[in-house]
Amino acid sequence: MKKFKIDFFAHRKVYFLISAAILVVGILCNFIFGSDLSIQFRGGTIIKYSYTGEVDVEKVAAIVEEATGKSADVAINHNVQTSASSETVEQISLTFAGAATVAPNEQKAILEGLEKEYPDVGMALEESSSVDATMGGKFFAKCMVAIALAAVLLILYVAFRFKKIGGMSAGVTGIVALIHDVLVVYFVFVIFRMPINDSFIAVVLTVLGYSLNDTIVLYDRLRENRRLMGPKVNYEELMNVSINQNFTRCLNTSITTFVAITVVYIVGMAYQLDSVTSFALPMMFGVISGCYSSMCVACPLYVMWQNHKKKKRAAAGAKA
Repeated sequence: MKKFKIDFFAHRKVYFLISAAILVVGILCNFIFGSDLSIQFRGGTIIKYSYTGEVDVEKVAAIVEEATGKSADVAINHNVQTSASSETVEQISLTFAGAATVAPNEQKAILEGLEKEYPDVGMALEESSSVDATMGGKFFAKCMVAIALAAVLLILYVAFRFKKIGGMSAGVTGIVALIHDVLVVYFVFVIFRMPINDSFIAVVLTVLGYSLNDTIVLYDRLRENRRLMGPKVNYEELMNVSINQNFTRCLNTSITTFVAITVVYIVGMAYQLDSVTSFALPMMFGVISGCYSSMCVACPLYVMWQNHKKKKRAAAGAKA
């Protein structure tokens, strides 16, 4: 029998403390910074104007408030490609959150105010989109239901596939690892002050699939080694042997995926593609977390569950 190099089960408390520390830091940041729901979820209006030259954010905010009587978050996007041509321009993005809809006459008043203040920059309306606050809330609720439903189906799938090694325990501990990964992704959005939007849902669902794939590979090795090593081998050795056999594969896969996503993130940063960077950055952390949680969270928890069941059976047998 080939001995394992890393005793993952013996170091489980260290791994749990690392995870707990990450989650505590994330919770503290959530209390300090809070989460920012995009208008897709909380409702509101986004108006974008293109121009060439320079403008002042504070002046733009004052013009918008004077024209509409409503405050807006003003952001400047540089080197944006216009929809009408291939040339790049500067872009002002005005975000009115909640129920603050902006009527066409108010949009016209904003444009007139900007043209008056900046007559030489070629100010032009690029895009205007509104989401009702009620519809945004319903959309967010449906997204959460989709994530919860995916988690339930994953538990059932793992429980059925690995029923020979305690399927329900494998499914539940696998979901605990997935919740760990989802929280890591959420905290990345909070810490880097990125709005919770459709990219968040896309990242969460992608990480769920990626992390579960790693976990299933390890559980599959556990099941195979249980058949090869026999029922007398304890769960600690079974887990350590199985993880060490798959360690290089899991690590290489994660590194390759991480490098690929990092390249995507760099390209997104270079071309200021917010939709790309808001997906790639949390995915980078999600890939790391998925690899870590499969080996250092799901499997140790599974062994602890099996040992607990074994002790309960032994205690019941002793009483009988």
